[in-house]
Amino acid sequence: MFSIFNKKKKPRLDLSGLVADMHSHLLPGIDDGSPDTETSLELINGLQDLGYRKFITTPHILWDMYKNDATTIGAAYQELQQAAQQQNNSNVPVTAAAEYFLDEHFDELLENNVPLLTIHKNWVLVEFSFVTTPINFKDKLFNMQMKGYQPVLAHPERYLYFMSDRKWYDELKDAGCYFQLNILSLAGYYGKASQQLAHYLIGKQYVNLLGTDCHHFRHLETLRNAHNIMEPVMGLLDSGQLLNPTL
Repeated sequence: MFSIFNKKKKPRLDLSGLVADMHSHLLPGIDDGSPDTETSLELINGLQDLGYRKFITTPHILWDMYKNDATTIGAAYQELQQAAQQQNNSNVPVTAAAEYFLDEHFDELLENNVPLLTIHKNWVLVEFSFVTTPINFKDKLFNMQMKGYQPVLAHPERYLYFMSDRKWYDELKDAGCYFQLNILSLAGYYGKASQQLAHYLIGKQYVNLLGTDCHHFRHLETLRNAHNIMEPVMGLLDSGQLLNPTL
């Protein structure tokens, strides 16, 4: 006789092996991520329940939409820390960097030697357009390197225009670019094509970092139920390729 009590219990998702989430939008009110400190702290608490012990949050710097810089990001960071202290939670393990869109403003920052906000040492998180192949993106990445920065390409599996010509991934890796995969891509959150590209990049041993890219509670809830991601995550950790634990 069938019984609901015979159902196999799903294992609890445990991402503690990653230690650090190095891509998220948890600072309050400065991009399309958390709108306020209450939401920020709830999201952080939820991610801590999944095993994360450190957060490098990376608000957008995309000049047509989010005109952020060290000042606006620093102010949002201080606001979050003050809110945490008011809740007697002064040990929120958060640092602030940025996710730079490779636009003309980014070119100007490099040209004017404005210090970029790094996720670790000289590592800078950058992103492309989701719609069209960016113009001269290899030149932009090379210019970063000439200024002493290590490019970290955010969610390469989400640039679906690479699907039909995957040699771009080879060229980017040959040029020394790190790849940061969105962990939710492994769960199919962004669609089947991104999920396929995520597994392709893992198979090529091109993935250096995993990030949640958490913006809101839908991301957190999907992650909580994404039990199918544990096998590829553990495979990446066992391979020694992932740099998250070193951050």
